[in-house]
Amino acid sequence: MPIRHMVLLWLAFSGGGLHWYWHDMHNDSSIPDALHVSSSMVEDMPVQAAGLIASEVQVDGDRTQFEMRVTSINHYGSHSKKDENRALISEQVIVHIKLASKQEQQLAAAWQRGDAILLRGTLKAPAKAGNFGGFDYSEYLHTQEIHWLFKGDGAASLQKQEASLWNRYTLFRWNDQLREQLGQRMESAFTSLHHAGYMKGLVLGVTDELDPATYNEFTQLGLTHILAISGMHVAVYAATLLYLLKLLRVSRETSLTVVMILIPAYVLLTGASPSVVRAGIMAMIGLFAARRGMLKDGLNILSISALLMLIWNPYYLLSVSFQLSFLVTGGLLIYMPLMKPFFAKWPFLIGGEVAITITAQLVSFPMTVFYFNQFSLLSFAANFVLVPLITYIVLPLGTVAMGLSFLWGDGARTLAWPAEQLNDLTFLLVKWLNVDDAYVSIWPSSSILWVMAYYAALYSVLYWLKRWLTSRRQTNDITVLNSTAISSPIYTGLAASPEWAAILHTAPEPEGAGKFASRQWNGYRHLALALSVIAWLGILYTGYQSPGGGNTGTVQYLDVGQGDSILITTPGGKHILVDGGGTMDFATGKNAWRKRADPYEVGKDTIVPLLKQRGVHRLDAVILTHGDHDHAGGLQAVLDQIPVSTLFFNGTLTDKTPFRKLLNTALDKQIKLYGAHHSMEWEPDQATKIRFLYPFTLPEDESEQLPVMKEQNHYSVAMILEMEGTSFLFTGDMDDAAESSLLSELTRFSSSVKDKGMGAVGKAIDVMKIAHHGSKYSTSEEWLSYWRPKVSVISVGATNTYGHPNEAVLERLSGVDSAIYRTDTMGEIQIRAQQGKLSVRYQRKQYKTDTNTTTY
Repeated sequence: MPIRHMVLLWLAFSGGGLHWYWHDMHNDSSIPDALHVSSSMVEDMPVQAAGLIASEVQVDGDRTQFEMRVTSINHYGSHSKKDENRALISEQVIVHIKLASKQEQQLAAAWQRGDAILLRGTLKAPAKAGNFGGFDYSEYLHTQEIHWLFKGDGAASLQKQEASLWNRYTLFRWNDQLREQLGQRMESAFTSLHHAGYMKGLVLGVTDELDPATYNEFTQLGLTHILAISGMHVAVYAATLLYLLKLLRVSRETSLTVVMILIPAYVLLTGASPSVVRAGIMAMIGLFAARRGMLKDGLNILSISALLMLIWNPYYLLSVSFQLSFLVTGGLLIYMPLMKPFFAKWPFLIGGEVAITITAQLVSFPMTVFYFNQFSLLSFAANFVLVPLITYIVLPLGTVAMGLSFLWGDGARTLAWPAEQLNDLTFLLVKWLNVDDAYVSIWPSSSILWVMAYYAALYSVLYWLKRWLTSRRQTNDITVLNSTAISSPIYTGLAASPEWAAILHTAPEPEGAGKFASRQWNGYRHLALALSVIAWLGILYTGYQSPGGGNTGTVQYLDVGQGDSILITTPGGKHILVDGGGTMDFATGKNAWRKRADPYEVGKDTIVPLLKQRGVHRLDAVILTHGDHDHAGGLQAVLDQIPVSTLFFNGTLTDKTPFRKLLNTALDKQIKLYGAHHSMEWEPDQATKIRFLYPFTLPEDESEQLPVMKEQNHYSVAMILEMEGTSFLFTGDMDDAAESSLLSELTRFSSSVKDKGMGAVGKAIDVMKIAHHGSKYSTSEEWLSYWRPKVSVISVGATNTYGHPNEAVLERLSGVDSAIYRTDTMGEIQIRAQQGKLSVRYQRKQYKTDTNTTTY
């Protein structure tokens, strides 16, 4: 029997591997062949494509985005534009159209899925990850079988064409229109857009209008599953329908059939995410099994659901939603039998809810920290209180209010009122639980092996705890639901929910299993439990530890576009962040219509996730070279989400509101503030020293207030980092006047400076961060002659409008034989220092033979 199982398992994995290989081999683009050019030549090529809009059209500020099924494509501007010269293909692309006016915004809002269109623009390859471990948009789109972005300029780049009444997207178009109508009904029932947007996400799975701040607060507490349509929604939907049909005296067989047919409609209506597809398939299988009296084991139902989804699309396996949904559901089915005995004497409803919540938290924990790198210790309390409240009260109230609004507006608003009060209570509770950052733990990215070890150790702990509890009670009082319960209509509806499936689909223990374990381990039960707990705690400890240290220092020049952000990790494990990048916002005044609902912000979307992923539990210091937005803008998110001990800055203020908010946040969080200046020194650990060179001490203000300097570049903090026998020079956005002033000071007092221990000054620097992104107004010949850097790093954004880095600067760097590394072409640049040697690696390969690593 074991050999047969091993053979079947091997065949299953082999079949799955072949299916994946075949699918991936056929996942490539046909557009280069259609245009008769290589893939590299497709970039920025003007083309004209005909096809169908294949997704909902999202209009957000000055950008419209949707998917397009391209059916033909040709060079735009070629000698012949006749249809017969267009290459016929069938390939999906992502379309981005930049809108020029509010009128174009309104025009784009009328485009719908299924529209036949003719589009002119250029093709772009999706961006690859710029930072190590960062989000790779190219890889993500590859799993969606999309290989190109189509860039259009203005609404005039799209022309609607005549189309047949029926095409492959007609059904989805009707579904979009229904979702839009239901969303409008939700807006009429609820008094504010804030509540309406929240309820749309809760009931319909429409998250576009959900307040980003609210979403972030839910994420911090591990409550995002509430905002996504999941198994519990399908369970409530199915159970409610079954109950209503029972009241109408519809026969059991007919009720099961009707609900089984209606579930796909609900899955489609709510957006068909992997988690809701999984729940829908499980519910349909459960209902079918209930009707036929077969297949009563939850793990079998879960396995069949996974198999069907992976046969349809093997890339589901890489979906975070798919992984979390199946792992949590499977974990509940496996671990709930071990957890229930601890709550057997509790009142049924409370004991069941506590057991489900604890098990769900324990099961979801490793995947939560694996993908999101944080876990709130208050997550259990938040889930225990809010999940039942939202699922069994707010969700039904919102659904009924939405439906009632079609018939009776006043009645719908009356019914929505208690839901709004409960929503306000929910928002208040979530905000209150998020006040103290001390309860949020940050976990570095772990490996799959660590996740597997966690689950194995957790199972061992719960198994031996259960045996210990059973031996203490001297009775086997573990309650197992009668397997015939699956014939209950309410039961089959709840079977779609992972939480209830864990309780209702649990099979009894094999006969004799307890006797066998008792006979084998009676004398070693306590030892086995102790060893299991130690192993589990040891796995948690190793997963929490930050990587690095070990007599190695690392300087990581992050790719943040047109800005600076540098993470320093010392040999002693200290973390220092130099600048935080920043994203400019031009959507103000008459351009306010351009503002997007949740615009990209480098601090929130890039720097903070990278810090968490790399296990930065606390920043020992943030060094802000100056107050310009491309260096300071991203630090607001850093201070909001990462504990910081000390903040160094140049001792001046700007007249910009965001900068003052940043300093106020530092004061509110009791972060130590220091104005860096010439001759100031700081030693983060025994192997690391930072010497500040610039600015010089500013004249004291009679009002004892920090001076306001509009021109911040000139006062950028410059400093030398000495670590593991190597030296790094950081320059912020120093201009040539500041460079000249510092050089004069260093030259004039070179002898006294050496007497004070500034041994690195005036000697060749190993690594220099080139000032002001390679601007022609910095990095003079005299500056380079003085420092003679072996390695130069330029933090600069690709396709920036400033012409950075300047060609003259690049020539001057080549003139002193300095190796040049650039974030715009190479992505993140990491330099490791150990025993006087440097090892440089970068994220993006320039050539196929490039190893990305160089040693100096």
